[in-house]
Amino acid sequence: MESLTATYITRAEIWLCITTLLYFLMNGAQIFETLLFVPKWASSPPDTLKLLQDENGVSLKFFWIILHSLHEITFILAIAFCWKIDPVRNWLLILLIIHVAVRVWTLAFFAPNIIQFQNLASATSVSQEIITRISLWKTLNYIRVAVYIAVSIGFIPLCIKVLSFRQ
Repeated sequence: MESLTATYITRAEIWLCITTLLYFLMNGAQIFETLLFVPKWASSPPDTLKLLQDENGVSLKFFWIILHSLHEITFILAIAFCWKIDPVRNWLLILLIIHVAVRVWTLAFFAPNIIQFQNLASATSVSQEIITRISLWKTLNYIRVAVYIAVSIGFIPLCIKVLSFRQ
């Protein structure tokens, strides 16, 4: 590792801590949504699917778009400002790969399904196949949230490592 200046370490600390805090904020929102909101909208379709509609329900679309965008910008900045700190950079890249994989999974599976569930809110009934898909969505969402939590926990030793350079 090349010589690291105090300014470099300070910037690395700031951006790594910001992205870690945003990740934990995202985890809190995901846990809230998973434990309280998802069981509510999934409990009695199609009636409860109205909760997913933008105009009548709790639209979380903009919240998630903004939070993920902010977090991903700070994540990239953390990598950039930690680039000269080899072990931290390498672990950040691993965490980023995992994060991107889960985001791709979200965009490929979770988002299209939730949009379809929203569109069924005005239906008089839903098929057993839709009920099965809602159940699968809920189950896989537990796994998705667990992976995000694991990634956020992975930030903690990196923050400790960067903060230890101050000594």
